[in-house]
This record gives sequence, structure tokens and C-alpha cells, in this order.
Amino acid sequence: MPATSGYRTYIAIAGRRNVGKSSLINAIVNQEIALVSNVAGTTTDPVYKSMELQPIGPVTLIDTPGIDDEGELGKKRIERAKRAFYKADVGVLVVDSEPNGFEHSICDLFEKMNIPFIIVLNKIDQLNNVSNLKQLYINSFGRPVLEVSCKEKINIERVKEALTELKPKEEEIPLLPQFIKSNDIVLLVVPVDTGAPKGRLIMPQVATIREAIDRKAFPIVTSVEGISEIISKLKEKPKLVITDSQAIGRVSELVSEDINLTTFSILEAHHKGDISILTKDIDVINNLENGDTILIMEGCSHRPLSEDIGRVKIPKWLEKYSEKSLNFKFIAGKEFPDIEDVKNVKLVVHCGGCTLTRRMMLRRINSINRLGVPVVNYGVLISFLHGSLNRTLEPLSL
Repeated sequence: MPATSGYRTYIAIAGRRNVGKSSLINAIVNQEIALVSNVAGTTTDPVYKSMELQPIGPVTLIDTPGIDDEGELGKKRIERAKRAFYKADVGVLVVDSEPNGFEHSICDLFEKMNIPFIIVLNKIDQLNNVSNLKQLYINSFGRPVLEVSCKEKINIERVKEALTELKPKEEEIPLLPQFIKSNDIVLLVVPVDTGAPKGRLIMPQVATIREAIDRKAFPIVTSVEGISEIISKLKEKPKLVITDSQAIGRVSELVSEDINLTTFSILEAHHKGDISILTKDIDVINNLENGDTILIMEGCSHRPLSEDIGRVKIPKWLEKYSEKSLNFKFIAGKEFPDIEDVKNVKLVVHCGGCTLTRRMMLRRINSINRLGVPVVNYGVLISFLHGSLNRTLEPLSL
């Protein structure tokens, strides 16, 4: 099964116009996948290319517009390039001349976002002052500089090696709670509704089944209607029941208190994010006032359905619970929104982040938290609104 976007390494290629960012991508993958031209500003929007790149593994290369673009349209392109950095696990600064404010702004962003990066000095087959330029960058940024020629394919393998070395060693956070062992029964409750993709399960459900199998546990899948029947047929009670968040109200009534119960989204909050941040300000919901703005953030762009969880159900549940008339803003996609769209809201409600890497999700959560804005995820919010938050969090502490 191909790696999903949530488990890839994202590599952002940045620099001024015409330094060879697209050429570097073509050289790295040894294919003509990025449009190359002598005309400055050929890349007008971030371009994403996903592939297997050995020895790194599954990656997505991000070709960004030149950070020195000009005019009003150029400013918008630069802003899009900077937003793309929020996705990056590793950065590459491509240069071909002396450093100035543009290079410093890119490096400052990489460092602020804790993105490890390398500096690639391109066009060494054309430049006369390679040694001096290399030393300027070493002195300015205190980092090694790789000398390459994308055109002549010089030192491209060294770039791959450097990217492999820079790839963050991500802390392994299991999806399932630690207490799930061999021969344990894990009951997965998967409601079939308009939001369920026909003929397949959503990523968190598939990942949970796979992890249960890896631990030699026994995953059993049922609908809400089948819970009581399946539990009655088992010789021993499930070690854990995991349900879709939307069904937590019904499921908590059907699953006795002596059985551990949680939701896929709660598990994702721990697996992909920081559960302590996502729960610490949950009580803000009890203090909502008429006219407060709630920002709903989604990590992917999908076609909203008539009963969409983020755009329809959560707003309804929040207004019903708070008995207030609230304003809702919706932002979807992997790019982080403008800070102005975030800092003046009462609460951010984020999806589980199944299409985001853990580093992307943590970068988002921490950025919101630094602005002093409360942030929760779908599962935390829904469990809270249905009075089940303490119960669904308990399995994470066992």
C-alpha cells in the first residue's frame, strides 16, 4: 500500500528566482518533473511531487516560488511559498550568488519553525568565485554548504545523502494505547453514513487495524447496531472499544463502564499531536458568548457533504451546547493560514490530521498555542460535548 501523505517526509526547496530550485528537483529524482526556464518566476505556486526517493523513503518535494518575486502578485506568491514551509520536515536553500536579506529571511523561517535545512550552492560549473561564495554562506549561517551543478548532475548524490541525514528522527507514538497486547480483542465501531467513503475505510481505521495486527491482537469491526450482539458472542470482553467520534454518545451507552472506550480521533490527537495542549483549554466552551468566532481547521481539502462533520455537525453541536449564536470560519488544506485569521478567534477546532505528518500537526498546534488561542481537535470536542471526554481519555493513561 503506498504511503499516505501523513507518513511522508516533506522537503521544501526554497531560494530566489532562477537559482535552480526546479532544476535541483529534476536532478534529485533524475526526471523532468518540474518546469525549468531561464525566465525568472517560472514557478508561480508551490508545486508538490510525491514519490519514493531512496534512501530517504516516501517523500513529497515542494518546489516553491522565488522568495524575491516582485509586484503585488509577487507578494502573494511569496506568502504562498512561506505557508508551504509549514508542511516541511526538511528544507533546502538553493543559492547562486552572495547572501542578502532574502536568504536570511528563508533561514530565519526555517529556524523559527525548527526545520532542519541544508544550503546548496548551484551552478558551480558556471561560477568563477565558488570558494568565496561558499565561505560567505558558511560565515553567515554557520552551516555546511554543498557545491552542486544541477545541469551537469555534480554532487547530486551528496544532496540526497545530506537530506537523509537531516530527516528528523520522529518519536514513535503508537496509535493504540500501550496496554494492547497479543491476543487482546480490540472492537472497532465504524458507523456507515454519508461521510464514509464507499467501499473503503478511512485512514485512521485502517491504521488502527494494521497496528492491532502488528501487536498480534484481534481487531473486530462492527457497526453501532452490532455492538451488543458481538460483545455477547465473545467469550471475553474486548480490551478496548474504539468508535468514530460522531457515535460516541450512542456507543458509550452500549459499552459498559468496565470496558475501555475511546475514539479514533482521540487516538489521533495523541498519535499525531499533543493531547495535553488539545485538552487543556476545553473549558473555554463553557464560556462562549454570542458573536464569538470559532475557527474550524481541516488538514485536507475535500468536498463538503450535506452532513459534513466540520462544517455542519460541529457548528450545530456547539450552538446547541452553548445556547449561543456563534460565528464560524472554515479553513481547509495543508498550508497554515494567515496569522490574522487565527489570533482573533475564541477557539480553534482542528481535525484529526490523518493526512498530515506528526511534525506538521505539532507545528500547527504549537503555532496556535503560542498565539494564546485555545485549540482542540474534533474528537476532544465531540467527546466533551457528549459528556464522555474523561472516559475516552482514560485509555491513554493506562
